Amino acid sequence: MTTAEKRKICVITGSRAEYGLLSPVMRAIREHPAFKLQIIATGAHLSPDHGNTVRVIEEDGFVIDERVDLKLAGDAGSERARAAGRGVSGFAEAYSRLDPDILLILGDRYEILAAATAALLMRIPIAHIAGGDITEGAFDDAIRHSLTKLSHLHFVTTESAAARVRQLGEEPDRITVSGSTGIDVIRQMPLLKRRETEHRLGFSLRERNLLITFHPVTLGNVPDERQMDELLAALDMIGPDIGLIFTAPNADPGETAIRVKIDGYLATHANACLRESLGQLLYLSTMSCCDAVVGNSSSGIYEAPSLKKPTVNIGDRQAGRERASSVIDCPPDRTAIAQAIRKAFHLDCTDVASPYGDGHATERIIARLASIPDFKPLLRKHFIDFPKAPQA
Repeated sequence: MTTAEKRKICVITGSRAEYGLLSPVMRAIREHPAFKLQIIATGAHLSPDHGNTVRVIEEDGFVIDERVDLKLAGDAGSERARAAGRGVSGFAEAYSRLDPDILLILGDRYEILAAATAALLMRIPIAHIAGGDITEGAFDDAIRHSLTKLSHLHFVTTESAAARVRQLGEEPDRITVSGSTGIDVIRQMPLLKRRETEHRLGFSLRERNLLITFHPVTLGNVPDERQMDELLAALDMIGPDIGLIFTAPNADPGETAIRVKIDGYLATHANACLRESLGQLLYLSTMSCCDAVVGNSSSGIYEAPSLKKPTVNIGDRQAGRERASSVIDCPPDRTAIAQAIRKAFHLDCTDVASPYGDGHATERIIARLASIPDFKPLLRKHFIDFPKAPQA
């Protein structure tokens, strides 16, 4: 098949975490004889304040076809709304140049909503990974369900997620239960040894260590600053002998307040460090060297159980997500967090099973895409009503 005959699958990525989940699928598309991979980088990837993580994609050997710069400035909700508007315009221009046959998106970010909006208006079919999940503590939840309705193919992580996508009226034959691609990465990637992990981190691990990520809780009732105060106080209660590796919060409204709290803590705690972006290999290697994952990131729900690591999940950001038995939920209260961390230190995760699949999600996604001879007919959808309840 010549390059001109290959079908163009355009992958959108806007954050380091999302890229980590997309990367195995991107590699498989690139290697498939019937597909041509196109990549659009956007969002935090292009932001100096968030580490310019587009370089990580390029270092992995991928070519960026287009960059849609949202010009992120400040973290107020109004600025994110304006950034999304700039995104719709920028994606429209990028699609006009690339002329993709189908768009492949993942998750629930506002920049991905902008990408999908432009694609819908330009009649470009959309395939969506990880629809049907629930995160009641963040406006990402509404974005994720909106993306389901804007999309034409659905690759979901669990049977429960598939049921929710059907509840939104989507046709069952458009839904594939693929599992999480994050499990694929863990299955395929040889992790670094402890000494090499320390070298790349630039941080000496202690006898016990915690990997900490706390993102803004965009629909939370407790201010992010107060939640961070409680988390940091809990870490002090655990003691100064624990190694603390913080990763930076994502690019949501409220991130600045969290960063300020972390920076202040680092100034007086030699046992702690902050790394803006670790990249997939170093992040998972660090997780494998730590005794628990702490915070409110989805990685504690998705990846940590597959590495047999306990998670202390703080607050409501991940409310509604399916969990392995290794996930310990606690409120944003210092005493509760400290108790949960102590419990995690003694939790045996040897037999923990992840609800998010078997590490073969990428194969299922590629097989489904390859089975469709023409993506254009996907554009017209039928809404499937639930059977009406019998009349009393």
